[in-house]
Amino acid sequence: MNWLSWLSDFFGSPDRRSGPDSILNRIAEHLALSAEALFYASLLAIPLGLLIGYTGRGVTFVTATAGATRALPTLGLVTLAVLLGGVGDTAVLLPLVALAAPPLLVAAVEGVRDTDPDVRDAARGVGMTHRQVLLGVCLPSALPALLAGLRTATVQVIATATVAAYVGLGGLGRYVIDGLATRDYAVTVGGALLVVLLAVAAQLFFALLARYALPPGIRAQRRPD
Repeated sequence: MNWLSWLSDFFGSPDRRSGPDSILNRIAEHLALSAEALFYASLLAIPLGLLIGYTGRGVTFVTATAGATRALPTLGLVTLAVLLGGVGDTAVLLPLVALAAPPLLVAAVEGVRDTDPDVRDAARGVGMTHRQVLLGVCLPSALPALLAGLRTATVQVIATATVAAYVGLGGLGRYVIDGLATRDYAVTVGGALLVVLLAVAAQLFFALLARYALPPGIRAQRRPD
């Protein structure tokens, strides 16, 4: 049986249309887990990155740390979290947050550092406080970099959230893990394809967001000469 037959069996199964094992339900579970991880990662990494980028303190440490964290084994972190805290959402959220935070942190730092120094000086010259300069000048300028960092983090989290199935949680990983466990390769291939399609959809969403949602002035400012 080839992969086309596997996909036909997977998408043609009545179980994929309704019920807890339906495609829509598994996608919803996957997106909910990914969104929660991205929310906590953004809450931690973006304010810290904006502050570091504005003050210039700790930039080298952030760059080195962000590179090192990409080598962390997510499944190993999930296993460690289960051993320390038991099975639950936290066992998966902690590794996913650790995966998503570095690109968001680096994007915030680099986005603020790329703000035109003359614009920052002019803002200070007219009496704006450091807080006003950071939020009113640097943050809008950093939006394209932040969107790029969020896109990277989102794709990584969507692709990695399949590990939730290892600790009994839902999401598209259920298809991959359960299919391998029962040697039902149609389910495994179908689940893997859905993860890929979801990651591609996230890429396209952020590409459209960067193109149409950003203010025209910021888009023109970031456009290469």
